Amino acid sequence: MKLFHFIATALVGAALALPAAATPVVYFANLSGAAEAPPNASAGTGSAVVTLDVSAHTMSVHATFSGLTGTTTASHIHCCTAIAGVATAGVATEVPFFDSFPIGVTAGTYDHLFDLTLASSWNPSFITANGGTIAGAEAAFAAGMGAGRAYLNIHTTFRPGGEIRGFLVPEPQTYALMLAGLAGLGLVSRRRVC
Repeated sequence: MKLFHFIATALVGAALALPAAATPVVYFANLSGAAEAPPNASAGTGSAVVTLDVSAHTMSVHATFSGLTGTTTASHIHCCTAIAGVATAGVATEVPFFDSFPIGVTAGTYDHLFDLTLASSWNPSFITANGGTIAGAEAAFAAGMGAGRAYLNIHTTFRPGGEIRGFLVPEPQTYALMLAGLAGLGLVSRRRVC
């Protein structure tokens, strides 16, 4: 019985660590003016899917946006806020904007695969703040993403500090799979006790 509880505890711990440790991890964000800090009345909307693969040292960014009040001037990922889902942080990825991001438009799409071993994928200040190495920057970024402390921001002429943004969170399927596993584990544990 004690062995079963030890195994159950280990499995629960592993399941809880899944979003941070699984490779690759897919993150989603809904972008809006209401999510900015401070919020604004932009009618612009967007979405982002960021796939982080720490084993391959890559990050795929896919974003769509439309209805912006101003024209785009920059876009990047900020990390890491002190508390998940709130406040602001410095820019982690390249500055002033993602490589090949559509600039001077009010709507568009973006797809790019970043090699996270290259200094050009990072804001030099983010590298400096995280041990002065690319590996340190990547580790801090992965931890911030996993903790919900990173957001994708699109800056425009209307709001130079950011017109629309959204915090990046693990895909719903990751959590649904984890919760199903925990529910199954609970059921097995309950049957063993009864």
